[in-house]
Amino acid sequence: MCKNPAMSTVRRPHRVAVLALDGVVAFELGLPHRFLSAGALDPGWPGPLTGAPAPYAVSMCTLDDRPVMTSAGYAAVPTHPNSVVAQADTIVVPGITDSPIVMRGELPAPLVELAATARPDTRWLSICTGAFVLAGLGKLDGREATTHWVYEDLFRRHFPAVTLNPDVLYVDHGDVLTSAGNAAGIDLLLHVLRSDLGTEAANRVARGAVVAPWRAGGQAQFIARPVPDASDGGTGTTRTWVLEHLQEPIGLSDMAGHAGMSVRTFTRRFREETGETAGSWLARARVDRARHLLETTDLPVDRVAAASGFGTSASLRQHLSAAVGLSPLAYRRTYRAEPA
Repeated sequence: MCKNPAMSTVRRPHRVAVLALDGVVAFELGLPHRFLSAGALDPGWPGPLTGAPAPYAVSMCTLDDRPVMTSAGYAAVPTHPNSVVAQADTIVVPGITDSPIVMRGELPAPLVELAATARPDTRWLSICTGAFVLAGLGKLDGREATTHWVYEDLFRRHFPAVTLNPDVLYVDHGDVLTSAGNAAGIDLLLHVLRSDLGTEAANRVARGAVVAPWRAGGQAQFIARPVPDASDGGTGTTRTWVLEHLQEPIGLSDMAGHAGMSVRTFTRRFREETGETAGSWLARARVDRARHLLETTDLPVDRVAAASGFGTSASLRQHLSAAVGLSPLAYRRTYRAEPA
């Protein structure tokens, strides 16, 4: 069933306009249709909504209704005129390459004019460098956003009013959502599906696309870092051990002891290999376990807290609220898969 109240009251399909700019990243251009089309939700759609229209209607447009050159070297032909922007419920801006928008932070006047035709309540999504467009339109001022880590310096230089977080997969403000490069666009679209239609629909689409059904938005991007010296040993085995013992009171010293390192060495090696501290990684792993249990089991909140290593329901509530802005019970009501 529909999870997003805005979706549940709409009898027509939710209109998604994909705005393809010249130099659009070919891989990202096809993602909205692949993950939001009615075909992506088959087999089984409409399921609980028998008789209802397909949840989304996806169209692709360009600035001047002409084909645009993609990053793969072939032209992409729009499926609809750019007037669909004015009627869209959601607008998706895929990444772009070799563009003045990225290199100089300059938006062409026709783009600004077209964006101005969108309704005030339209939801905006960006993939990779599409965030440069949203920032140029002023939709990210005073907000946290993300883009591909390679473009961190350029983005900060062009848009100092935006709080850039290049270490996450996506950021959701409800009306504006940004994601990192390529595959993070998949994570963002599955997150949108889960928010709009529920876990079962998102999982169904993920299975069809043979991708992981869920990666937390706060998960670190895979940033290029120097390869650690293999002679020092690694923390991968310890991370596996931690995930198998999350219900236990594991601390930094326990992890370092398991890895056979001093706390100082372990801390350094962990950050080199994962891009985050051991403490933040552990907290996120516990939140991930709690989210999984809340979505897939009927365990009481106190048992979910114990199984994920938080110890008390109050501690779980604090960490889950910080991560996703919801209490355990509210999270379960929002994301629990409905029976088919």
